[in-house]
Amino acid sequence: MALRIGWERVQKRIYGVETEYGIIFTPEGRKTLPVEKAIRFLFEKLITTEHFLNVFLENGARFYQDTGCHPEYATPECASPRQLIVYDRAGERILEDLQDYAESKIREERIAGKLSIFKNNTDFVGNSYGCHENYLVDRDVDFYYLAEQLIPFLVTRQIYTGAGKVFQTQDGVHYCISQRAQHIYQKISGTTTNDRSIINTRDEPHADRERYRRLHVIVGDSNMSEYTNFVKIGACAVVLQMIEDNYINKDFTLRNPVKAIKDISYDTTCKKKLRLDNGREYSPIEIQREYCEMAQKYIEQYPVSDELKESVGMWQYVLDCLDDDPNKLSRQIDWVIKRNLIESYIEKHGSRWADPRVFMLDLQYHDIRVNRGLYYLLERKGAVDRILNDEEIIKAKTEPPPDTRARMRGEFIKLARQNGIQYDLDWSNIRLGNLLNVRVICNNPFETDTEKVAELVRTIQKTNLRKTSLSKLVIQS
Repeated sequence: MALRIGWERVQKRIYGVETEYGIIFTPEGRKTLPVEKAIRFLFEKLITTEHFLNVFLENGARFYQDTGCHPEYATPECASPRQLIVYDRAGERILEDLQDYAESKIREERIAGKLSIFKNNTDFVGNSYGCHENYLVDRDVDFYYLAEQLIPFLVTRQIYTGAGKVFQTQDGVHYCISQRAQHIYQKISGTTTNDRSIINTRDEPHADRERYRRLHVIVGDSNMSEYTNFVKIGACAVVLQMIEDNYINKDFTLRNPVKAIKDISYDTTCKKKLRLDNGREYSPIEIQREYCEMAQKYIEQYPVSDELKESVGMWQYVLDCLDDDPNKLSRQIDWVIKRNLIESYIEKHGSRWADPRVFMLDLQYHDIRVNRGLYYLLERKGAVDRILNDEEIIKAKTEPPPDTRARMRGEFIKLARQNGIQYDLDWSNIRLGNLLNVRVICNNPFETDTEKVAELVRTIQKTNLRKTSLSKLVIQS
């Protein structure tokens, strides 16, 4: 969202990611554990006055059970791409802590086995679960114009955002760039489960509906690499800004974007041509280069944050490497990192791609446990490039972003728990008191004023909700 004030132009946007995790319990004996019960153990540590399987956390994020028995972590509202990947990674560490607790509960049940949680997008039987990106956009921008401009970019960006996947097909085993691409069936739709699309039309801004809209992108893979994540979010944010400013003056409308997204995933050279609506043909790299070159000119002419400038530089570097030799990205891009890992294993053990152990390697790459996951093994060895440091990730487990509405939510949760105050939450509302009849409304996602929340808590604490005037109290932000 680009906000203009007089002749000055201020860039502000809210970012968020919702990640659904795969969960498996592997029994070591006759007695097993239903996944539903394993998930309940995960949530048990978080029991508050809120709904049992829908919990807001002290860092402003939301943790809940999604359709299909998947634990899902939604980041708090973030004000920059880097901040977003900090809180995305913090979600992995939060879930790992909950996994430790769940495993202790499983042992109390005298059930032998291993609980595993994976940050990926497909299971062994072909089910898919998502990684949904959210970008706040100005309501004045025509949604369908924005979507049509964005779709060629989203379809082709998988050449650097894909998580990689070993697929067993009727034609044999294939290594594909993207996990999610094979499960996309429409350009635009209103559902995230059936007939999955590239862009979802859900109009839930969790903010002032007259000013804002939430762009819900459901086509991306869940990424382990911090580098991949940063380029994915940063490049998309720049392209969005260019669309909002009517800066894009080329038409890359794909003749069949749903077919194209699948075809690209099977082509690890990233160079096979795609047919556009105008009859011209471009490779995914060529389309991405066109967007990137426009972005380079754009950031020279318009005010853009240093983070977005950095992401454009990284984007250009990634495209140069893909054009020359994708293996040059064996430290940065998930699908290349994983492919090199598997190829090294095959060469070392004289194995083949159809070996069941190769499929297990693929899965183990996404294990969120620092001492189990193969990505984290590479990270410990210094074999992958990082963007973040561990200290900021640990801090983000309990501290909300300081420059968005999440700060108010996170600080309120801490105060309410310390003072034993009943409460219930959603993204825009705080309801508190024994009858949940005192309400704080915050429709401005950039609001950070925690003092009004603290003052409300102090007032309720003093009066113990005996004053009837409180039952009508509504604070509007």
